[in-house]
Amino acid sequence: MRSNSVAEVGLTEAEVSDSRARYGSNILHRVRKTPFIMKFLHGLSDPIIRILLGALGINCLFLFKTFDIWETVGIVAAILCATLISALSERGGENAFARLQEEAQRTKCRVRRGGCDRVVSIEELVVGDCVYLNAGDKIPADGTLLSGGLRVSLAALNGEGRESERLPYHGAPIEQWKTEDTRLLLRGTVVTWGEGMMRVCRVGEHTMYGALSGELQQEERDSPLKNRLGVLASQMSRVGYCAAAGVGLSYLINTFFIDTGCSFAGTRLLLADSSFVFSAVMHALMLATTTIVMAVPEGLPMMISVVLSSNIRRMQRDRVLVRKPVGIETAGSMNLLFCDKTGTLTCGKPVVSGIVTAWDTYPSYAVFRSKAPTAAAYYAVNCAYNTQSRPTAQNGVICAGGGNATDRALLDSILSHGRLPEHLPAENTVTSRIPFDSAKKYAQATVNSVLYVKGAPEIVLRDVSWAMDREGNRIALDRERLQKQIRTITERAGRVLAVCVEREGIRLFLCLISIRDDLRPNTRRTVKQLHGAGVGVVMMTGDSRETAAAIAREAGILGGAGDLLLTSDEIGVMSDDEIKNALPHLRVIARALPQDKSRLVRIAQGAGLVVGMTGDGVNDAPALRCADVGFALGGGTEVAQEAGDIVILDDNLSSIAKAVLYGRTIFKSIRKFIMFQMTTNLSAVGISLLCPLFGVDAPITVLQMLWVNLIMDTLGSLAFAGEAPSADTMREKPKLLGEAIMSPYMVRRIAWMGAYLLFLCLWFVHSEGMREHFGYYENPIHFLGAFFALFIFADIANSVSARTTHVNPIHRLAANRAFVGIFGFIIAAQLCMIYFGGNVFRTSPLSLTDLSLIGALAASVLIWGMLVKVILGIRFRGNTV
Repeated sequence: MRSNSVAEVGLTEAEVSDSRARYGSNILHRVRKTPFIMKFLHGLSDPIIRILLGALGINCLFLFKTFDIWETVGIVAAILCATLISALSERGGENAFARLQEEAQRTKCRVRRGGCDRVVSIEELVVGDCVYLNAGDKIPADGTLLSGGLRVSLAALNGEGRESERLPYHGAPIEQWKTEDTRLLLRGTVVTWGEGMMRVCRVGEHTMYGALSGELQQEERDSPLKNRLGVLASQMSRVGYCAAAGVGLSYLINTFFIDTGCSFAGTRLLLADSSFVFSAVMHALMLATTTIVMAVPEGLPMMISVVLSSNIRRMQRDRVLVRKPVGIETAGSMNLLFCDKTGTLTCGKPVVSGIVTAWDTYPSYAVFRSKAPTAAAYYAVNCAYNTQSRPTAQNGVICAGGGNATDRALLDSILSHGRLPEHLPAENTVTSRIPFDSAKKYAQATVNSVLYVKGAPEIVLRDVSWAMDREGNRIALDRERLQKQIRTITERAGRVLAVCVEREGIRLFLCLISIRDDLRPNTRRTVKQLHGAGVGVVMMTGDSRETAAAIAREAGILGGAGDLLLTSDEIGVMSDDEIKNALPHLRVIARALPQDKSRLVRIAQGAGLVVGMTGDGVNDAPALRCADVGFALGGGTEVAQEAGDIVILDDNLSSIAKAVLYGRTIFKSIRKFIMFQMTTNLSAVGISLLCPLFGVDAPITVLQMLWVNLIMDTLGSLAFAGEAPSADTMREKPKLLGEAIMSPYMVRRIAWMGAYLLFLCLWFVHSEGMREHFGYYENPIHFLGAFFALFIFADIANSVSARTTHVNPIHRLAANRAFVGIFGFIIAAQLCMIYFGGNVFRTSPLSLTDLSLIGALAASVLIWGMLVKVILGIRFRGNTV
């Protein structure tokens, strides 16, 4: 590295190129994007897709015998659509996240190169560059200070808000880089005070920030949805194969025993004919294959992909970026959320909430100035000049810039319409200044020969006996009153600064300043909503026990009987089992440290909970990755956002509540679709197997079955995917981690609805009254066309019933416009088939009377569904889907 004189000219272009070639660029490690084809192939490992692939293989084996190419094409289409939509949806989330990262990387900084100042992207920095730093800047690389003086916040790296001083260093190259080393400037940390020039020593992945990013490659546990689909696939496999075995065996028993009149001699004769036996076995296998294919819900994978994709788009409009689609559904299963305080529960911007003088209390500077202009003038001078903040233009508005959060809050408190008060003295009247130091706990400045001191009350008021009245005169200080005011402020989650003025060697108490990071307006309502949804909220903050308790009570997190508030020190001496036992009552972690987060997540998961975690710093990334669903904050570091499943762009707790709502809506939509499809499958399989006993060998043709599959698979999945979120969902408890997709309620409802559909269709086929009315004996095609219409319209009625657990089948039907549109199209298409299908669809036109009769019979499905919902609602006491 060159000598310190490099600060005068900086690197030349040749030296920049040489440094980049030797030490690399300042680009952070990014997880390599998975190629689209690999995402597609990975989608084939989905449990339900594997069943479809098995059914496809079996179907292909018998294709030469049945020539049922349409069924095979339907399965292939279902597999392709589901995997493509899933891959495209995940790719969309990746691209949106990549744009977010690129925006962060486009941050500019000012460097000295070739004797000139230049503005470059932080990605263009190289080792040896000289970078100008000012208050408010985020340090773009690792390095040391060449000149000037700085204070930096290491919160992004270690989660601690304490500021640390940095002075110029010109010694030997540093071998070990540690966050606590005061010689170092580290990427991702923020300059809170001062200005200076930094020499870049490490860039990109070689920085401490970049190294932490690269370490986050640990395995994640499977999502609740994936686990539930695995269980469902296993259940469907057993049911499908058992049904297939039963159908095949039933056919063989019927062929070899019943058809021979249960004669053993006749059976031996048939068994002796090898060609007949081979033909019978092949036909039995074909029937078994048909049963398996019909039992598999081909549209389920596509429905899941569509519903995840559509909700991702909805959430982006709500300022929520979903990086991993399955993260939404996992959020719906969440029952414990570890939540940061600053910026999520609160606004993330400290403000002056009150000014307490020796004689009165004022809510703002404006009121203070109107009531006591002389004393208020002293307050304004202190806020304007005993600070490291300066008025700065942001988006055309003048506000406080630079300095720490407290300095900015004080300066903002006196700004009026983007201007400082007119009576303030000029800047050049400041003759001395001592910036705030966390060790001394005070700051001071001399303005027009008057000394202004601000800081911790116990330090600033230590030897003060006098106070200033509203006219600026000296009065006695009532310390007892001040102590009461200080306790009141801290009990209300405020932080207290004391301000004194020293004139002619006499120090006078001016005021106490209450500084609060106010709760977001909707925080208390959102916490109540999450509690009502069965989601426990644990606030994690670096504040003291008293301040943390006050904020938690105000937010509605703390206050119930048995609620626990623990500090990091108390957690540190507790065993994992003790913490696990405390989890049901844990509400607040005060003085929280980064390492507490990962431990708490691991313990909560071990207790069988689905855990959410919020975070914004590099130190939060391991916990975000470890949690079942990690909510990274949009204003946080790139590393945290990369580790999270969902990025909350507005840093708002209400957005997390929306993620829970959408996640639960997705799970409900999946369950409703399964009820609809499995009911249709049950009735369709039953019709195909039982109708021949009533003399109708082919109740539904291959082409008609293709239309049925299209309704219950492709179109049905699109319709149910459009279900709109309902506020009622947030009044339910989260589903248990091990709870299967097929609930006992669903099994019984599928059984009752499927049985009625099967009964209705079999009754229609067997009823002499229906046969005579539709002219079965004169024109079987007319009768079978009417039967096909009945089955379709009954299935449509079943879909309307399946989409809600309310007794009223059209409850919130208008909220799902896609459902109305899709099934409206199905009705129109079915009518076209009835009147124009002819021999192709084996239909003939129905009279208005016939159509009305079919409609009335189909509508009975709705009435039956209402009765079933009432009975099952009583049986399961509202524990439905």
